[in-house]
Amino acid sequence: MKAVLVEELGGPDKLVYRDHEIGKPGPGRVTIDVKYAGVNFPDTLIIRGKYQFQPDLPFSPGGEVAGVIKEVGADVKDFKPGDRVVSGTGWGGFAEEVFGFAFNTHHLPDEVSFKDAAATLMTHGTVFHALKDRAHLMEGETLAILGASGGVGTAAIQLGKQMGANVIACASSDEKLQFCKELGADVLHKYTPENIKSALKDLTGGKGADIIFDTVGGDYSEQAFRGIAPMGRYLVVGFASGSVPSIPLNLPLLKSASVVGVFWGNFFRNFQDSNKSNIQQLLEMIASGKISSAIDSIYGLKDAAIALEKIEKRSVKGKILIEC
Repeated sequence: MKAVLVEELGGPDKLVYRDHEIGKPGPGRVTIDVKYAGVNFPDTLIIRGKYQFQPDLPFSPGGEVAGVIKEVGADVKDFKPGDRVVSGTGWGGFAEEVFGFAFNTHHLPDEVSFKDAAATLMTHGTVFHALKDRAHLMEGETLAILGASGGVGTAAIQLGKQMGANVIACASSDEKLQFCKELGADVLHKYTPENIKSALKDLTGGKGADIIFDTVGGDYSEQAFRGIAPMGRYLVVGFASGSVPSIPLNLPLLKSASVVGVFWGNFFRNFQDSNKSNIQQLLEMIASGKISSAIDSIYGLKDAAIALEKIEKRSVKGKILIEC
């Protein structure tokens, strides 16, 4: 089979497209013929050796795929060859075949396409876990999203609205904000580190945002936290700016606010039943048309490097897919 491989750590220019065999699935694993793979910001980290989990070389990036079961491990009972599935793999997805964890592989309803499934599992899975399990979002609360036009940000707009939030979309350009408006954002804000605090206050009548969903980090985080409401929840989702921020701990104290970590990889590994329930609910929302994938572009497998470069340049509106 063909795969895009990391043989030495580095940028997208270091990726190699060649033949690669993965062998037979072991216990608890399934082999998936990949139709589409989602492209996500963590893929840009794992190829450089900067992600929380780091596989041995050589490996393929790509943490989510949709496709058809080809083979199952001896102890796997819930899947059989021919099943349509979506799977969170961690890595390995930029390939014609990949091993999936049986505990994070999910049957696809007939109404959900491979394309839509691959565009939503990691992003919407992360967001649903964040808003439901970590922030305990309540109807009528204000949700401010930093980096709202990206893959995770657009998922946060959609699921925030589904859960009854008033959504403030924060992005860096008018074009990105218009895209957020089309997805259902209630309020738009073109942000800088200098204006984010005052904007979150002004846009909420002086109260501040009940929940801040931060995919950006860097210089934005402390200033955004200063615009949080009393008893607010600050969701630490990622660091697309490339810089991990520090927030003075007197700020959570004075605000009676919480800094809450969100790491879907830890959740799906250690809380498997809860994750399965979340993904089932998400797939039902997709099947019924309540949420949809916002696809920026689709690349062929051999052009995966171009897709990753686009992610790194932060020029993506929604989600990029690799067609395998």
